[in-house]
Amino acid sequence: MKVLIVLKHRFALWTAPEWFVQTLQAEFPDVEFVNRRGYDTITDDIRDADVVVSWSIKAEQLQTATRLRWIHSTAAAIHQLMIPEIVNSDILVTNARSVHGPVVAEHVLAQMFALAKRLPSAVRMQREHRWGQEDMTHEQPPIRELRDCTLGLIGVGSIGSHVAAIAAAIGMRVFAVRANPQKGIDWLPASDPTRSQHRVYGPKDIHRVLADSDFVVISAPVTPATKHLIDASALASMKSDAYLINVARGALVDEAALVAALREKKIGGAALDVFEEEPLPANSPLWDFDNVLITPHQAGIAHKLWERQYALFSQNLHRFLAGAPLIGVVNKKAGY
Repeated sequence: MKVLIVLKHRFALWTAPEWFVQTLQAEFPDVEFVNRRGYDTITDDIRDADVVVSWSIKAEQLQTATRLRWIHSTAAAIHQLMIPEIVNSDILVTNARSVHGPVVAEHVLAQMFALAKRLPSAVRMQREHRWGQEDMTHEQPPIRELRDCTLGLIGVGSIGSHVAAIAAAIGMRVFAVRANPQKGIDWLPASDPTRSQHRVYGPKDIHRVLADSDFVVISAPVTPATKHLIDASALASMKSDAYLINVARGALVDEAALVAALREKKIGGAALDVFEEEPLPANSPLWDFDNVLITPHQAGIAHKLWERQYALFSQNLHRFLAGAPLIGVVNKKAGY
């Protein structure tokens, strides 16, 4: 059996380290592992591959694949793989949502605390050598407690469910929008006494959730239905002192509409980890807003990233070889 690994990226951390492949080869001595640092030879390499580990494959590359049965993405988002040639095939697709979910949720928590406690203002005043205690108390939105705030959660996958559980644990109300609202409040055990204060809605009620939320967290997948989900109309539904947090993908937010809403102070501010164009261009007006916290698509970064990637993929490879169900199988028709 042959496993082809193609994970070349401009950001070095997203490229599989050598030990990843070496350890796989030691654990699975009867499997051939081919690790490529680029896509130049993939058309030939994929010809007899049974498994591919990659973020994207082009239709013309798939044409030569005669044995391919499984594609694994080390990302949580898999929209690049959702081409008709894969969606309409019998090829299994899995992603690493269980790897990224808990880590990205920690980042969201950090963003919410930073915004609620106005840490960007404190950093700015530190650079100015200014003791801004009095000034900060008059800034808007005011410094607030997260307890008793309402979190509007758009998307309840691996990231969203971890965010919801953490938010509930610190006393926030969670109003969630999910594609399948019948799944209910599955981020808390049935015995949790706080369940009654949380709500679950379908996509048609998103504006209702936005209007009630103090913090809006975007953690939905990229699909045709979610592109620019947060547009001018959605932003107009938010409270004037509410914050928008995006850790999903930049395509879910209409950046031009967001810039206008921030400039006109229609919302309280934003914390953004992902953007429509990455790296974020130096001339983007988003850099210059005092009420915007920008991080460079780092929410999924942690020092044990590849250890967790290895644990997931090796477990799944054992399952694949045994003919057992895989972890993290993507619903190709739904796109996530």
